[in-house]
Amino acid sequence: MATPAARYGRIEIDKQAMNFSIAHFTIFSATEREDLHGHNFQVQCDLTAAVYENGLTFDYGIIKRLLKALCDGLDEKTVLPARSPYLTVNDEGDYIVATFNGERLPFLHRDVLILDVTNTTVEELSHHFLKRVVAADEMQNRDLASLTIKVSSSPGQTGAATWTAKDGFQ
Repeated sequence: MATPAARYGRIEIDKQAMNFSIAHFTIFSATEREDLHGHNFQVQCDLTAAVYENGLTFDYGIIKRLLKALCDGLDEKTVLPARSPYLTVNDEGDYIVATFNGERLPFLHRDVLILDVTNTTVEELSHHFLKRVVAADEMQNRDLASLTIKVSSSPGQTGAATWTAKDGFQ
């Protein structure tokens, strides 16, 4: 790898192909939740990294491939939160059954993904993506100063999570 210059550059990646469609419901309290519905989500990435003597930070095709793979893994699924204090999720043979406030919501296994999040909101989904991108082998030793992942459920409705080399996850 070339020696980095004493400068940093910011790259913003917002490709149409970085999207996914999921069914979900936001949980507001122990007794209140949205009805099951869906969104077409868009994912964006902003990063700041050292600019090398060749004028490049690194091949940001790496980020595009990582995000596209993460999007594809969620696409056309019902997403349930594993860490909600108000929802329980159990495997009951032929079905995954989510229980909320006494209601049982059965889903076929093939239709459900259980994510390590507290709620299925844009805020939590942005952290879900960020953790996986930062941990990816392809992202190691890239002289990153910061990385922000944004997840939008519609124009003007975006959650963002940031990692910095100095402070870690925020």
